[in-house]
Amino acid sequence: MISLTKHIGLGWLAVAWLAHASLFAADLTPEQKGWLAKAHRFERHGWVYVHLEGEPRVIGFQHGYLLAEEIMRGIKVTQAGWHHDSSMDWPWLVERGVAMFRPKIDPANLAELEGIAEGVRAAGFAITADDVIAYNGIIELAGYWWPTELKKIKDAPRPPVRESCSAFIATGKATRDGNVVLGHNTMMGYADAFPNVIADILPAKGHRILWQTEPGWIHSGTDFFITDAGLVGAETTIGGFDGFDTNGVPEFVRMRRATQDAGSIDQWCAIMKRGNNGGYANAWLLGDINSKEVARLELGLRYVGFERKRDGYFLGSNVAEDLKILRLETDEKETDIRVSPIARRVRWKQLMAQYAGKIDVRLAKQFEADHYDTYLEKRQPDGRTLCGHQELEREPWHGVPFGAAGTVDGKVVDASLARQMSFDARWGTACGRAFDADEYLRKHPQFDWMQGILQSRPSQPWTPFKAGE
Repeated sequence: MISLTKHIGLGWLAVAWLAHASLFAADLTPEQKGWLAKAHRFERHGWVYVHLEGEPRVIGFQHGYLLAEEIMRGIKVTQAGWHHDSSMDWPWLVERGVAMFRPKIDPANLAELEGIAEGVRAAGFAITADDVIAYNGIIELAGYWWPTELKKIKDAPRPPVRESCSAFIATGKATRDGNVVLGHNTMMGYADAFPNVIADILPAKGHRILWQTEPGWIHSGTDFFITDAGLVGAETTIGGFDGFDTNGVPEFVRMRRATQDAGSIDQWCAIMKRGNNGGYANAWLLGDINSKEVARLELGLRYVGFERKRDGYFLGSNVAEDLKILRLETDEKETDIRVSPIARRVRWKQLMAQYAGKIDVRLAKQFEADHYDTYLEKRQPDGRTLCGHQELEREPWHGVPFGAAGTVDGKVVDASLARQMSFDARWGTACGRAFDADEYLRKHPQFDWMQGILQSRPSQPWTPFKAGE
């Protein structure tokens, strides 16, 4: 078996995967070979693109087999992060998470999850469907369920929900062509698993999806998607959120069903609200390129905010806009510009006013890479900028000095691209700044627990992707 602790470069990964897969291809059944004949993968500028099609189990098997190396590394990194942050081991989490989640997973999603495990095993790795379920639910388990459990073990304040992602969606008089433009970047821990997969999913039932995701996930998770129903969407986490219902339907289940099954914004929102457990509470920015309409769905646990318009924009920077969610379900201070979500919210408003009527894909890329700190009133990449760099922060208002977190990508789409089932994406950072893991750990040995899992991200260009490649 290929060691997962070895540094994985793009060239090495391609060669290693082909060598590894060739050892097991002969052991595949004729049926499995037939499934794989309809799927493929390639790598481009830091991204791994996969085409998957068929029934749920088939899509899962294709996914698991083609991304087996990446899935095993993703689970390894997730296990290490979970143990470091909680002190609890992975089997402990899997047992409790699966007991809570499995009964609420619909048959199609469950078949795909089991198919992923089957595909990874066929590629020669030891994995169970329960591992895959816990891995898919790690955001909810670690960020929403565990803090509730921790209160029972340790008398301490609830740790804050991680604040991440900068996004906007605009239409009508706000944009150059009068139709939808969407931009999003993911802000996350650099030691987390890599969400560098572009998946083109052609299901036997439902709508075709092109989205960014992590290897081994049946949902997007980051989140950025387009569908052949003319829908585009992204989200930003609602910061400082407190709430979780163990009896609800997991967010990763609802998100996949909504994106594959919905033909309209209303249908998408209805599916997301059904059985809402409060896990991974997000502000969803949604667009319909056919009606030129945009919407924002904010899903708390007790409260839901929803707005729609055909002129204007919605913003996402991890602070709730719905007052009931903001006041009753979060601890955010929406006027404290020292804090990243508020500083970024102010910057979004400045950009929307400055470029009203001109917003297009080119400007969306510029916005997502923006380094203007509205608190310091100067251009300086840090944790308060739209393209976030917490690793450069000496005195952060939230978090720890020089924390290994920030923006790891950028994605943009407009109506013209969405009609072609296409979007542009940049891996590494939205601004193109490289991150050297070895240099970072030499400078900041307080984070040496990340040795062996923290990966470098070289500068990459903006790159187009399209369904059917």
